Amino acid sequence: MLIGGLQKFSLIDYPGKICAIVFTQGCNLRCPYCHNPELVKPELFDTPLSENKVFSFLENRKGKLDAVEITGGEPTLQPDLLEFVKKIKDMGFLVKLDSNGTNPHVLERIIKNKLVDYLAMDIKAPLEKYSRVVGVRVNIANIRYSINLIMKSGINYEFRTTVVKSLLPREDIIKIGKLIRGAENYFLQRFILSKTLDKNFSDKTTYSDKEFRDLKKILEKYVRKCEIR
Repeated sequence: MLIGGLQKFSLIDYPGKICAIVFTQGCNLRCPYCHNPELVKPELFDTPLSENKVFSFLENRKGKLDAVEITGGEPTLQPDLLEFVKKIKDMGFLVKLDSNGTNPHVLERIIKNKLVDYLAMDIKAPLEKYSRVVGVRVNIANIRYSINLIMKSGINYEFRTTVVKSLLPREDIIKIGKLIRGAENYFLQRFILSKTLDKNFSDKTTYSDKEFRDLKKILEKYVRKCEIR
C-alpha cells in the first residue's frame, strides 16, 4: 500500500463513529477541483508511510476508535488493498472505503468478501460529460456498474458530488439524481476554496445556500435522503 497520510481522529467522516483516516497515493482521475493534489500527482508524493506504522497506531487505539476510513487518491488502485483492509477488519475495526467507482471489479471482491461496512462513491457528473469533468477518458459502463453494485450490496453507503458551479449546472445535478434513483443517501458537497489540482480553479464558486436548498427539494424526488455538506 502506498500510504500518503494518516489522520488519527475524525468525528465527521464515518457517520456516527469515531474513525481514523488512511490516505492512499495515486489516482486515475484528474478532477481540476481536487483538494488533495499531493495524493494525485506522483511528482508531489511524499515518502509513503509504512504499513507497520499504521497498524502500530491502530493497535494502540483499540477501544478508542470505532472505525478506519480508507480514501485517497483512489484506494482501488492499490494492488494489496484487500489484504490491507482484511488486517484492519481482523483488528476489530469497522471499515469505510471511499472510491470513484472506476474499478468496479475491485469493489465487487471487497463486497463479496464482506471486508467493508460503509461505502462512499463520488459521482462526478452526468454520464455524458464525465470524461470532460474529470480530465481523462472514463469507461462509463464501469461507473454505472459501480453504482448498481453499491446500491444492491446490502452495505451502508452514500453517493456524493462536489459541486463547482461552472462545471455542473443545475440540470446536471438533477441528471445525477436520476442516475442514482432510489439511492439511500446522496450528499451535495460545497466546493470550498483551497488548494486545487488545477490552480485555475482556486477562484471558482459553488451554489448559494438557497440554490442548494432548491436542489435538495428536487433531488428528494429521486433519492431517499439528500443532504448538503
